[in-house]
Amino acid sequence: MNKLFLTTVCLVCFTAVRAQTGYPEPEPMRPGMSEFWLPQPEVVTPGDIQTQSAPSDALILFDGKDLSAWENAKDRSAAGWTVNRDGSFTVNKETGDIRTKESFENFQLHIEWYIPPGISGNSQGRGNSGIFLQGVYELQVLDSYENATYANGQAASIYKQVAPLVNAMRKPGEWNVFDVIYSAPVFKDDGTYRIPPYVTVIHNGVLVLNHYTILGTTPYTGFPKVVRHGAGPIVLQSHGDPSAPISFRNIWIRKL
Repeated sequence: MNKLFLTTVCLVCFTAVRAQTGYPEPEPMRPGMSEFWLPQPEVVTPGDIQTQSAPSDALILFDGKDLSAWENAKDRSAAGWTVNRDGSFTVNKETGDIRTKESFENFQLHIEWYIPPGISGNSQGRGNSGIFLQGVYELQVLDSYENATYANGQAASIYKQVAPLVNAMRKPGEWNVFDVIYSAPVFKDDGTYRIPPYVTVIHNGVLVLNHYTILGTTPYTGFPKVVRHGAGPIVLQSHGDPSAPISFRNIWIRKL
């Protein structure tokens, strides 16, 4: 029995059943039936490329003037890193990591970072820092320009978990940009992930992590572990490598 015959039989039967019920035909579809007008999206003014300004709904984490949005990650004292005249700030390796005073869940993060020209060292000992999402999951910062290291430890990796899709580093002396889209995890009662954390990273305009499923913590030694947590800060790492310290600027975040 061919398909055309079966289709014809089905249509005849369907029409006969509809005729027996006495119900009217469905109203013909019109374009407006699949449109909705409310709610309208909130109007957000984009940032200005020329002035490097943030979107109008962003929370400014560093505006080039002070580190009032940050604190020392150990004892919650003043951040203690050096604010420079050019609107950037530089890691102070003596004072340790800093973190935002505010905690976050889902967000869009913009952050720019700078490897100084003439930096020395190799592999992980060259321009090493990190951006910890919710204070737990490290997005690696490193001078990966003509500097070989393990793939899941180079710039834009989720440390010791996944390598970036490509190496999009600019050479020392030029600013690098991370744009990060992060979805916070949801936990079950037993502390395991109901929904794991996800991250997308654009490095210097190049997609390097595409909705990656973060597997757990990012330790230097060992493998990822799932550790239950709530909202958390953005943490910037003061790494103990011997190379010259790196700098950051133009940091803003949008809660999602």
